[in-house]
Amino acid sequence: MSKIRTAAILVTVTGFLLIVGVSLKAQSGEAHPEPSPSKTAEQVYKNIKVLKDVPSDQLIPAMQFMTSSLGVQCDFCHMEGSFEKDDKKPKQIARKMMQMMIIINQENFDSHRQVTCFTCHRGSPKPVAIPIISAEVTPPFPAGLDEEAPPANLPSVDQILDKYVQAVGGMPAIQKVRSRAEQGKVTFGPRQFPVDIFVQGPDKTAVVMHLPNGENVTAYDGQEGWSVAPGRPLREMSSSDVASSRLDADPQFPADAKKVFKELRVEREDKIGDRSTYVILGAIEGQPPMRLYFDEQSSLLVREVRYAESPLGLNPEQIDYSDYRDQGGVKTPFRWTTSRPRGSSTIQIEQMQQNVPIDKSRFAKPAVAPAPKKQ
Repeated sequence: MSKIRTAAILVTVTGFLLIVGVSLKAQSGEAHPEPSPSKTAEQVYKNIKVLKDVPSDQLIPAMQFMTSSLGVQCDFCHMEGSFEKDDKKPKQIARKMMQMMIIINQENFDSHRQVTCFTCHRGSPKPVAIPIISAEVTPPFPAGLDEEAPPANLPSVDQILDKYVQAVGGMPAIQKVRSRAEQGKVTFGPRQFPVDIFVQGPDKTAVVMHLPNGENVTAYDGQEGWSVAPGRPLREMSSSDVASSRLDADPQFPADAKKVFKELRVEREDKIGDRSTYVILGAIEGQPPMRLYFDEQSSLLVREVRYAESPLGLNPEQIDYSDYRDQGGVKTPFRWTTSRPRGSSTIQIEQMQQNVPIDKSRFAKPAVAPAPKKQ
C-alpha cells in the first residue's frame, strides 16, 4: 500500500464523535444501546423529534453536516451536559428547518436530496440571501458514472492505475506487504501529539493517539469499528466510516484498487498547486463515489476526496498525500493532511516498519461495562 489513509480519517472522526452532543438512551441496569444501521435514531437516542426513523449510526453524521453547513459548534443548539434538553431556541428552529428541507425535496424533487442546509447557509448561522461574488459551486459528483463520455485525449483508467502500481514499486513488491507499524506526530492547529498506527492486512487497522490524559484509540477489526478516549464512552463508527476503514485497512491497496471499486471512470484533468493530475471517479457499493487524483508526472496518488452519507447531506473530506519515501521497495507517503469544513489535521510519520508482527489485542474491541442499576 502506497499510502495510509486510515490515520488521518480516523483521528479526525474520533475527535468529532467524542465531542458531538447527542445523548444515548439507557434502560435500568443495561448498557447504553449502540448506534447501528439496524436501529433507528429514536430507539437509541433521547428526545429525537424529526430524524426518528433514520438509521441510528447516521445521526452523528447528520449533526456533523449541520455544524459544517452553519459554521457552528454543538453548543449553538444544545445545552452543554444536557444535550437532550430543548432549552435553546436554535434547536427548535433547526427542527423546523429540517422539516422544511424534507418537504421541499419531497414536493419538488421526488424526494431526491437536492436542497440541504448548506444550500442557503453556506457556512453562516444565518441563510445567505445575497449572491456571493466569485463563489464556485460544483456538484460533488455526477448523478451517474455512465452518463458522460470519457474526456478525449486522456489516458484510460487501466493506464493510470497500472502506472500507479509501477510508481509505487510494482505488483510483486506491493503484494509482499502484509502489515505496517508507524510512529509519528499528529497536528491539530497549534497542538501536536504522538501517534502510533497499526495496519494488518487484509482488513484491520488501529490508530493510537497519545494525549496528556491517556490514549485516544480508533480501530477497525475487519467487521466493526469504534473509538474510545479517556473519560469518554466507547463510540461505534457510522456505516460511512466503516466503509472507509475497510478500504484503508488493505496494505496492498494499489494492487487491489481495480477490485475495490465496482466502477471507475476518468473524470478530468485538474491542478493541485502547480502540478497536473488525472482525476478518477470511483464508486463503492452502497457509498457515495469518491475522487482519486494521480500526479501526471510521478503517477502517485496525491489526493482523495470522499463524501460520507448523512440524512441531511454529504460530508466532504479531502486527504492530501506527500513526502513519499521508499520503504522496502514500496513508495509510501510519510505525510498526509485531512481537511474537513470545520478544520484539518496533519500526520507526519517518523518511523515505519513493514511485515512486523502486530499483537491481535491492538484490534480488540474494549468491553463495555453495563450501566449501573438504579437504587
